[in-house]
Amino acid sequence: MLSNRSSLKLPKIYTFLLFFFSFGIFCGKAQDIPPKNDVVIESTNNADTTTVNIEVPVQPINEVFADTVKTDTIKPEKELLEDVVDYYGEDYVYIDRKNNKVYMYNKAFIIYGDMRIDAGLIILDLNKNEISAKGIDSAGVYSQRPVFVQASNTAEPDSLRFNTDTKKAIVYNTRTEQNGIQTIAEVTKKENDSVYFLRNVKFTTSKNVEDPEYYFYTRKAKFVPKKKVVTGLTNMYIADVPTPIGLPFAFFPLTEDRTSGFILPTIGDNNNRGFFFQNGGYYFAINDYLDLTVLGDYYTNGSYGLRGESSYSLRYKFSGNVSVRYENLINSERGFPDFSQSSVYNIRWTHTQDAKANPTSRFSASVNLGSSRYFRQSINQTNNASALVNTLSSSVSYSKTFSGEPQVNLTVAGTHQQNTNTDEVNLSLPNVNANVSRIFPFAPKTGVKKGIIQNINFQYDMSAENRISTVDSLFFKSEMFDGAQIGARHSIPVSTNFKIFDYLSASMSTGIQETWTLQTTREYYDQSAEEGAGAVVRDTLQGFDRYLTYNFSTSLGTTLYGMYDFEDEGEDKKIKAIRHVMRPSISYNINPGFDQYYEDYTIPSADPDVNDEVVAYSRFQNTLYGAPGRTFSSSIGFSLSNTLEAKVRDKDTTATEPRKIVLLNNLNFSTAYNLSGDSLPISPVRFTGSIPIIKKLDFNFNGSLDPYALSNNNTRIDEFNINNGGSLFRLTNANISFNYSFSSKDFESDKKDDDILDDETFRNGGRPDDLFGDATSLNDRSAAITKDEETDREKNIDWYNFSVPWDLRVAYTMTYANNQRQNEISSQSIMFSSNLELSPRWRVGISSGYDFKNKGVTLTQLRFVRDLESWELRFNWTPIGSINTNWYFFIGIRSSVLSDIKYDKRREPDRSL
Repeated sequence: MLSNRSSLKLPKIYTFLLFFFSFGIFCGKAQDIPPKNDVVIESTNNADTTTVNIEVPVQPINEVFADTVKTDTIKPEKELLEDVVDYYGEDYVYIDRKNNKVYMYNKAFIIYGDMRIDAGLIILDLNKNEISAKGIDSAGVYSQRPVFVQASNTAEPDSLRFNTDTKKAIVYNTRTEQNGIQTIAEVTKKENDSVYFLRNVKFTTSKNVEDPEYYFYTRKAKFVPKKKVVTGLTNMYIADVPTPIGLPFAFFPLTEDRTSGFILPTIGDNNNRGFFFQNGGYYFAINDYLDLTVLGDYYTNGSYGLRGESSYSLRYKFSGNVSVRYENLINSERGFPDFSQSSVYNIRWTHTQDAKANPTSRFSASVNLGSSRYFRQSINQTNNASALVNTLSSSVSYSKTFSGEPQVNLTVAGTHQQNTNTDEVNLSLPNVNANVSRIFPFAPKTGVKKGIIQNINFQYDMSAENRISTVDSLFFKSEMFDGAQIGARHSIPVSTNFKIFDYLSASMSTGIQETWTLQTTREYYDQSAEEGAGAVVRDTLQGFDRYLTYNFSTSLGTTLYGMYDFEDEGEDKKIKAIRHVMRPSISYNINPGFDQYYEDYTIPSADPDVNDEVVAYSRFQNTLYGAPGRTFSSSIGFSLSNTLEAKVRDKDTTATEPRKIVLLNNLNFSTAYNLSGDSLPISPVRFTGSIPIIKKLDFNFNGSLDPYALSNNNTRIDEFNINNGGSLFRLTNANISFNYSFSSKDFESDKKDDDILDDETFRNGGRPDDLFGDATSLNDRSAAITKDEETDREKNIDWYNFSVPWDLRVAYTMTYANNQRQNEISSQSIMFSSNLELSPRWRVGISSGYDFKNKGVTLTQLRFVRDLESWELRFNWTPIGSINTNWYFFIGIRSSVLSDIKYDKRREPDRSL
């Protein structure tokens, strides 16, 4: 008996090792090569110094000397081993010469190349050309089962037998894992390297291979590594109990790369549209950079829906996704009084360019347009938050920077704004913006710019736009272009800044603007119009026209600091000092009146005692940028910004400096005095501010104070409110609000920020949080999870959850109105959402709110999630929410490979309300 770890590196084939290494899956490490005609096995036991020599007959070599060298026409056989072989047995490596066998016992292994076998006992039978591997049965405990590893594939059988001549093998109770699917076969027969036949097989995605909570059982199967598993009659077992769910055959894909394939639809029924097939289609794996998913719905009453979704990505270049959805909706049946038919659509496109792709040019897109009723009427979505979105917006832009001195920036874009309540659609297609960076003509070539002259600078800005205003029903029709307006504006601002007495910051600026338009308006009174009654006629004149405007402004500001200390030297009070920072500023603005761009026409009066009406108009008043101001204005503006901070004793006793906290953040006041006005010269005082309460919670407020009184008709009069028996100012309107977000992750140092770009509601134009409910897209494979999510989920799975993850979001707002003595709270509401993990496998959530003005509960959603290990159960219920009341139930396998094995049911919102 010999016990040690042995390694051999063989330059040629020996009879003793021929069958041993013909298995072709073992690798080893180098040691000294034995003598040419001997195989020497040495013991590492110092007490046993026996050396065994095995004589191998060698044919005598006949040496023949010749004058010429002849080429050997017999090609030498290819070496059987092309790598190092390593084999080991911790207790012993025993060679039985009588039975021609080699035994490796206890933690034995054989390695060759990228293949390895570990087992308790490995036996090489040279007579049968067979290798056997099995575990060790000790005191009724079977341990050290064989583990076969080749590259990234692993199999763990109870035992195996392999014939080195036929290359066939029989493996008993093997366990393999590929792409998340665990395969447990009672008997596996290997035909060759690419085909295996299995008998009495279990397939599951459960992590508990010994006792899976569910599995698919089949008696016969064909296994092709990294490609597929094809089976005969297959049944689903749950907790080892057979279910009536069965298939005459089954197909399990095992490909590591994306492949094209069918997407199974959801089958159900709807009270209004009959039976349906929903979200069925085909997935096209076009290449490594682009894919396409085509889905469709069909209802037996004739309703149908089509969707195409594509994602693309090129590393270090760009990435994006496109989604086009169309639904033809039919309610009831033709001939019935409640029959209706409509169509809705939605187009979304997101394109992001990598910042490293091109430093001087950038293309980006964020498109979300379609029918105003899509998110309210879609039969394939239960996203409450998206249904509450009132505005859809889009932007596609390309920007280019031309380096140099000065630098030139150019942007070409198209924008879209859509109000889903009024169906108004505004497009800017295209708009062009160009600007030249600031130029300091009098600045020194070196050093800092000083004084009013050296700081003089100017730049050039140009914006051109084609603006289209239409309605939802005319979108994508030729009529939408009827009211298009085209214009351009050129601006040259000139400014400078300087110091006065080292404490006052002064600035002066002026600007010239020239506006271009391609159409103007002509107005006149036509006595013969309206059958002789007379009417104002407005004609649109096509052709280029322009106007020039200019203005001037100056400002003066400074910063004042005030400090009050609460402690004397040697004291250690909690509040040490308070600092008040004030930034007052005063400005003066002049806007000339451009009366030269206005004309008059007269409307005769039918009453001889009443003078004729003289109407002034500008030919530019209906253009893109409107008409220039006709009235001269000169005003002085005042503003004051306040910040209040405190120095307090730090809770950390090792800190050497006090801690700074903000008590009042940016309390701003602003007003103006119109020097050219003949009445009401003082503008209302606007105020804004923010008070930090605790971390991540700021109390925000704003409002308006009017110094003038109201008449009996609730209109402003040229008399101060204090002189009319009131206070110094009237609070005409105000608003207070706060948003608060808090969670158990705030106490974790390794918390991760969520990417809002992946949020379905955010891409639809809504809030990225769940204040209005969680998003549930029916065509989203929401049950599938990633490997990272699976790892995070398993970290804290235990009988008792010592840390209970939770989160809380609260949003409150109140608006006060008193501009016409109504003295009322016009709106007041609070919204909140919370999610709580009651146990390691139970999560619940709620989103709701209360409207104090209308005294009612706002849209409410309840969420329940049950982690069933390999499965997941979800139930979302919206019991309150006007037209959005619905529920959605889902149970399915979590793994993305078997995500089509699911059951879901829902109740659609009542669209007829």
